[in-house]
Amino acid sequence: QTGANDLQTKADRMVQMSICASLARKFPKVTIIGEEELPPHDVAEELIEDGHCEEILKKPCPPQYTGIKEEELVIWVDPLDGTKEYTEGLLDHVTVLIGIAYGGKAIAGVINQPYYNYEAGADAVLGRTIWGVLGMGAFGFELTEAPAGKHIIVTTRSHSSALVNDCITALKPDTVIRVGGAGNKIIQLIEGKASAYVFASPGCKKWDTCAPEAILHAVGGKITDIHGNSFHYNKEVKHMNSAGVLAALRNYDYYASRIPNTVKQSLVP
Repeated sequence: QTGANDLQTKADRMVQMSICASLARKFPKVTIIGEEELPPHDVAEELIEDGHCEEILKKPCPPQYTGIKEEELVIWVDPLDGTKEYTEGLLDHVTVLIGIAYGGKAIAGVINQPYYNYEAGADAVLGRTIWGVLGMGAFGFELTEAPAGKHIIVTTRSHSSALVNDCITALKPDTVIRVGGAGNKIIQLIEGKASAYVFASPGCKKWDTCAPEAILHAVGGKITDIHGNSFHYNKEVKHMNSAGVLAALRNYDYYASRIPNTVKQSLVP
């Protein structure tokens, strides 16, 4: 077990060092908050990424964001979301999350799936990047709605509890999908494999939800805590989403109205 945990920690740290150091070099005034506590030492040059994506730069910036100053942005980084699944070899659950917040609100996000297609054979293109900006849309995937009239709930695979399960039972789902990683769960929503993401428990952090929130909101979905409160992403905010997560691409209100009061009373924002 320790071996797997060591592996996870090393992967987490290398990825976070690469992302944070690369961003800090290019945007020195931005606040960057990552999952791992890293010592502020020099990062090896081979971990620095200084390229950029032409495809993204071709798109016009939404007018409400053209005047933003660098120091007004907070970037939330989860270098390896779905850690437990990563150590167990469930590589399709793993995502790298980079969320950008302005005025406490998630406005842009990147979900990278480094192992996307890993079971598709040697010729398959490995990995993909999904990204989105509020007011621009989201890209890198085929937006699909879950089957109409079906209640397919996606929830945690490795952090289950009586409360988590009671909440799901109350929603009378047709199917429950259990997968790792918040990024992966939002992908289930935007690709039509699930109709709601429900997690009635603390445990999820701001770096888990910032990037997925921006992408989900960019395509007209909604994510909140179990009480229906929006998440805030300003740099002073506490990192834990202590009142859980509720998200849907469509019909958010249907699920929100069916969360039992006993569940809400157990989860204090």
